Amino acid sequence: MSSELFETRTRQDIDAMRSAGTLKRLRHVAGPMDATVQLEGEGECVVLCSNNYLGLANHPEVVEATRRGLDHYGAGTASVRFICGTFDAHRELEAKLAKFSGTPAALSYVSCWNANEAAIATAAGPKDVILSDELNHASIIDACRLARPLKRTVYKHRDLDDLRAKMEEWSKEAEVIWVVTDGVFSMEGSVADMQALVALCREFNAMLVMDDSHGVGPMGVTGKGTAEHCGVWGEIDVVTGTLGKTLGGAAGGYVAASQAFIDLLVQRSRTSLFSNALPVPVACGAAAAVDIMERDTTLVDRLHANTRRLRQGLKELGYELQDSPSAIIPIMIGDEAEAIRKSERLLELGVWVVAFGFPVVPRGEARLRVQVSAALQDCHLEKVLDAFTKL
Repeated sequence: MSSELFETRTRQDIDAMRSAGTLKRLRHVAGPMDATVQLEGEGECVVLCSNNYLGLANHPEVVEATRRGLDHYGAGTASVRFICGTFDAHRELEAKLAKFSGTPAALSYVSCWNANEAAIATAAGPKDVILSDELNHASIIDACRLARPLKRTVYKHRDLDDLRAKMEEWSKEAEVIWVVTDGVFSMEGSVADMQALVALCREFNAMLVMDDSHGVGPMGVTGKGTAEHCGVWGEIDVVTGTLGKTLGGAAGGYVAASQAFIDLLVQRSRTSLFSNALPVPVACGAAAAVDIMERDTTLVDRLHANTRRLRQGLKELGYELQDSPSAIIPIMIGDEAEAIRKSERLLELGVWVVAFGFPVVPRGEARLRVQVSAALQDCHLEKVLDAFTKL
């Protein structure tokens, strides 16, 4: 039977990964996400692998807003947006996200993956050209694949000369050129030069799309992201982002853009038309997270300080790091099994850092990805640097 053949083939693949030391393990957290967690089988450890950049996942105001949302609206929307799944809490959240992003309007989704698919696949027309950075997130890659433009291609990572050459090549044939980039690249920690990209897109009358999932919080003096960091906040045509990292850490994503762009998504984006609306309690928690960020920069300042201290400490220990202001610090290892062994050793020392290998990154480019949070206190940073000293 075909099912038996599938089971045999799959088990052989899993056994091969186990023998090679590259099998990924799901580790179970028993309690809230914070600077430290209780990890099943390991005990308490410092978290250096979370997207909880400002420590808001367990912030009392976010938790309370989510609880109030649950009490008032119930557990779920039970519908897509255009039927009966649009609640007043969605409107309130989207207004805050638009203001936060420097755009006229915004629309929420159940994930940023869905938001990226909606923005790119819906808006790019059959006479358009899509140019995507070669190290863009998988959700952007899949969104570009779903689109049906005249041409879609990649440009070399952060290479403005290569991008310009491709824009010149297609400028006469394309009805609209779309340039798509991450703000902060999730595996590299590198930052797009948004000021240069804005200028280039204006020159060619192109549309600029930026996914700032890892930029909101860590980047900019007020945490408004990569555009703020680069001095072009409010000048990006389309901003996509997540609610599952800095903005509460639960789930959800959004597109922030012109009113016309958002109106188009409401009418045609498949991930809105055929997928339930964002759960209202999550929307309430995310709105509270935006309010905290708009109120003051205390957490952003602490995150920046923690990032500087950890980067400097790792450099002094002899680790080679790419220069970047982002809160993502990759330590290149190369061999996947070796990266996993180093990750496990750090966990023995009470520090949780995840090893990334294929297919998340190319073969031979395995790494430890350190992620900094404002939730980390001095005692946590000292423990982290002590563990990396022993490693």
